[in-house]
Amino acid sequence: MDNMSYFKLFTLSELKESKSDKTMYFVLSFSVYVLIIVLNVILIVTIMLEKTLHEPMYIFVCNQCINGLFGTTGFYPKFLSNVIHDSHVITYTECLLQIFMIYTYVQCDCTTLTVMAYDRYVAICRPLDYHSIMTKNTLVKLLIFSWLFPSLSTLALILLTYRLSLCGSHIDKLYCDSWSIVRLSCEPTIINNIYGLVMISIYMCFVVVIICSYIKLVGASIKSTDSKKKFMHTCLPHLVTMINFACALFFDILNNRFQSQDIPRSVRNFLALEFLIIPPIFNPFVYGLKLTELRKRVLRMFIKVKVGDPHYSLNMAK
Repeated sequence: MDNMSYFKLFTLSELKESKSDKTMYFVLSFSVYVLIIVLNVILIVTIMLEKTLHEPMYIFVCNQCINGLFGTTGFYPKFLSNVIHDSHVITYTECLLQIFMIYTYVQCDCTTLTVMAYDRYVAICRPLDYHSIMTKNTLVKLLIFSWLFPSLSTLALILLTYRLSLCGSHIDKLYCDSWSIVRLSCEPTIINNIYGLVMISIYMCFVVVIICSYIKLVGASIKSTDSKKKFMHTCLPHLVTMINFACALFFDILNNRFQSQDIPRSVRNFLALEFLIIPPIFNPFVYGLKLTELRKRVLRMFIKVKVGDPHYSLNMAK
């Protein structure tokens, strides 16, 4: 078998649990997905409707929430369908689409965190120049960059993966990923490996930019009480989000590179899915609770909804 066209379907790792346990997995996964949608949509709608939140910091938060919805949509619908139909098969096209959505989501999260770090650096370390630097034109360019670079780099990765001849069709994960397909290759994968190292190096540079920004931010917050307040209110949520994302990605890399059969399957599944579960739920909570203006607008929106409810108005009248 020297041509990948022999493999139109891939088999994914299946949940080897009883029917009742699979039902529980479906209910839990569906609940998590609904929660992700609700939390992120609330923040997106709030930021879009409130003109006072049309500032770079909040627009980047909105962008991160949209990205969270994009990435999780690449996994949950297919996973839920597989669980409910007791199937673990995915077509080659669906597999490549899933790779594109999940990889773009991960990389877009990283680029968004980078531009957010830059935005906070300018706001706190160069407050007098903030509005002249973070213009509407600059904001649009940063948003385009945060999506375009991840999308193009992922597309290039998919093209490099698609050209490979495969000698197998089983992916030992609950979703498709490029590394699993590359390991099925019958031919040398040196080009894929080099490209992977180049992309890792580029994103490590983004991490260095974030770290340098925070070193400057911490230094500025120590010198000034006003800068310290700004740091605690606007940078802390970003820092917590970044650490959470880094930990989630670290777990997935560990699971990819060091798959040990000694680790229980359920633990390996969680490590592989942690970045698709925790950050999309955690981020809206962190930003919604810590960013004062955003929290006020969300609460105000819900109060308006309740006031418009006839049952609420009747109870208030009583």
